[in-house]
Amino acid sequence: MASKLEAFAKENGIKYFLVNFTDLSGIQRSKLVPTPAIAEMEENGAGFAGFATYLDMTPAHPDMFALPDPDSVIQLPWKPEVAWVASDLMMEGALVEQAPRVVLKRQLEAARAKGYSFKTGVEAEFHLITVEGDAISDPADVAAKPCYDQQAVMRRYDVISEICDAMIGLGWGPYQNDHEDANGQFEMNWDYDDALVTADRHAFFKFMVKSVAETHGLRATFMPKPFMDLTGNGCHMHLSLWDAAGKKCVFLEEGGELGLSAAAYHFLGGMMAHAPALAALTNPTVNSYKRINAPVTTSGATWSPNRISYGGNNRTHMVRIPDPGRFELRLADGAANPYLLAASVLAAGLDGMAKETDPGKRLDIDMYAEGHKARGVGKLPLYLIDAVRNFAKDKTLRAALGEDFSNAYLKIKSEEWNAYARSLTDWERKNTLDC
Repeated sequence: MASKLEAFAKENGIKYFLVNFTDLSGIQRSKLVPTPAIAEMEENGAGFAGFATYLDMTPAHPDMFALPDPDSVIQLPWKPEVAWVASDLMMEGALVEQAPRVVLKRQLEAARAKGYSFKTGVEAEFHLITVEGDAISDPADVAAKPCYDQQAVMRRYDVISEICDAMIGLGWGPYQNDHEDANGQFEMNWDYDDALVTADRHAFFKFMVKSVAETHGLRATFMPKPFMDLTGNGCHMHLSLWDAAGKKCVFLEEGGELGLSAAAYHFLGGMMAHAPALAALTNPTVNSYKRINAPVTTSGATWSPNRISYGGNNRTHMVRIPDPGRFELRLADGAANPYLLAASVLAAGLDGMAKETDPGKRLDIDMYAEGHKARGVGKLPLYLIDAVRNFAKDKTLRAALGEDFSNAYLKIKSEEWNAYARSLTDWERKNTLDC
């Protein structure tokens, strides 16, 4: 069979391929493969030792192979002789069920079996900081309300325009870029697409932003809460369910409340019901819980949810309904694994549709100012370990995502929490050294 990647290389002058996968901690792993070897890699995969990454494996496991998906290949705009290609992990001839991209593809298959396709878009916020990581990179960016600051965005024009130009060239359809609510923070938006396409692009976007920032002597971070007094990095997800052909939006109903169908509200019900467990995947780090449970920032609002609620076009809720036919999930943060984010939300929503779950009453209030008045509204986990325990107890979500994946993820996240719990912080020394 002719190699699609070999043909891509010939057409675009590619000398090397980054054969890539994302592990359970959201870290991207790659091997740099010269073009003369890519046809063999396309057929048999590039070899990795799974234990050397954040996967639940030991040194005794056999070789793991990353089988590149030619449909995902992207030429690096800042280094055009190199191409990036997402891969599916294989071991002894079978897919690695704990691999995040495999988990998403399994969920998309489950949706297709029910006659649906899933479309998503993401708002991946990030900070441009110093190389040392201890401060934002622009000392003049000091406004109390810096969102949409014209001067600040233009001082970083070289970085932002280079990334946006790259997305235009790649055909992603970028449509706006702005300085966000925190000093040093930016957001760049591109068109929504099928969930797997968006997840691959989301993974590449994070790689691209970090790489371009480095060429300008800066550092980019998607860390949920890099500075305690500033708004954190969210990853708001826009989502809609369509028919299998992707032509008709299942969520859209002209006569429905806020333009949503009964199926859409059942999907929403699934997201609400599974939110305590979903947080383990949408907010996957210790630092994540300093964003969603944060005190008011210098700008006046955290722009992140603090309760399990939904509203109309109201940004103080976990789920916003900005337009007919779609939802915006505001829970996820910058550390979210692009593949697990989409997979977990889809799994929760499909369960809601299967059970016709009622999402409860829509709250048309400011949850920041009046949330204490709402009765019967669930709270989000306070710490990573709470979310991990919720996921461990959510048998339905675990089964939907696969027990191989769920057990591996729970093990790695529990180890992450234990490592954090064993660390000694400056706060502890300052407050208890003389007790």
